Amino acid sequence: MDTDRLVADLHAHTTVSDGTMSLAEVPAVARDADLDWVAITDHDRVHPDLPAPVVDRGGIRIVRGIELRVDAGFERLDLLGYAVEHTEALDAEIDRLQRDREQRGAAILDRVEERLGVDLDLDPRPGLGRPHIARAIDASPAPYDYADAFEELIGDDGPCYVAREVTSLDRGVDLLRDACAIVGLAHPFRYDDVDAALDVARDLDAIERFYPYGRAVDDARVEAIAEEADLLLTGGSDAHEHTLAAAGLTAAAFEPVRERLPDPVSSA
Repeated sequence: MDTDRLVADLHAHTTVSDGTMSLAEVPAVARDADLDWVAITDHDRVHPDLPAPVVDRGGIRIVRGIELRVDAGFERLDLLGYAVEHTEALDAEIDRLQRDREQRGAAILDRVEERLGVDLDLDPRPGLGRPHIARAIDASPAPYDYADAFEELIGDDGPCYVAREVTSLDRGVDLLRDACAIVGLAHPFRYDDVDAALDVARDLDAIERFYPYGRAVDDARVEAIAEEADLLLTGGSDAHEHTLAAAGLTAAAFEPVRERLPDPVSSA
């Protein structure tokens, strides 16, 4: 057995948030990447076409998850919830967040189109995110590619940026604890205040250890905190396109996480 083979990618996005991969495509993409498990963690949304917390589609086990943006006071953080069960409170908050995303998307589109004098041919909708707008800018006659769109227009400090009304940290944790088998902190080294983010993780179930940062990070800090606070180590590629297994868990690393997940339900 190949002990280095990644068997689980626990951070992937689909077309219901800002990914380009549809749920129907996930099993084939996972097989191409030689994966057994994939978690669908769309932004502020639970995928509507996953009928159970874990489903088996053609031998690929798909975990129904969510990536929830929360306001921790010092910074906005991303929480990952795995094996989501629908609760009235979480569903209501997701509905609120999606309405806010739609309104915020409309405001950003108005600013961009007025500034650039172009029609981006993009309608505000639930799940709309800045990557959708950046792709539309890239495809328009405006002299900006995808990266330029974020850098010069719609990034956090850009002239066309509009902030979202996100969930508070305490409420987000409570909502996910009531609905999910596991709640963790995503990509801890992507935050401005890494130490404060790591302190937040101490009170969760897990922390994302394996992630394709594209730069050197101090993974030993994550492992030390996980050991001190008895946290699970998760990992995934944060896939937004049709590529999985840029990061993830080997069979041995996945086993403690697997023990906390419910058994898969067969689903066409």
